[in-house]
Amino acid sequence: MAKYIMIITAAVCGVFSACAQKTNETQNRNPVESTIKKQQIMDLSTITDPEVKMAVEALQAGDKSWYSFFTENPVMTDDGNTVNFKSFFANALGKEKFLTIDKVENNGLDIYGNFQAGQWGTFPVFFKFHKNSEGKFDRLDIGQNK
Repeated sequence: MAKYIMIITAAVCGVFSACAQKTNETQNRNPVESTIKKQQIMDLSTITDPEVKMAVEALQAGDKSWYSFFTENPVMTDDGNTVNFKSFFANALGKEKFLTIDKVENNGLDIYGNFQAGQWGTFPVFFKFHKNSEGKFDRLDIGQNK
């Protein structure tokens, strides 16, 4: 009988030890994941124009509210070539974003930084926002900053 009690006790201790190890393992992983997520959040405080800042926040989050900052059919150029704004961002939104904001000019309407452009890689770019009289963006010029 004592032999069975020892076997049951050992088994129960082993189960609790294994559970404790999994809990500790999970707890150890969470701070790392949390740190990685925090590192992915970029400081946008250098963007001084409030609408540009909110639009870039939406772009960074891959949020469709990005479109609400623009007129119905804004003009868009990519490296000087006219492109369809909606088609372009239908493919880019949620996949492409700024990694750094290095410079802001033109009262906060022009931003420069490193950009992760999905399959195209990472490179320095500019985004130049143009506002209409109602405060919406009616043009966006983007391109490689050489």
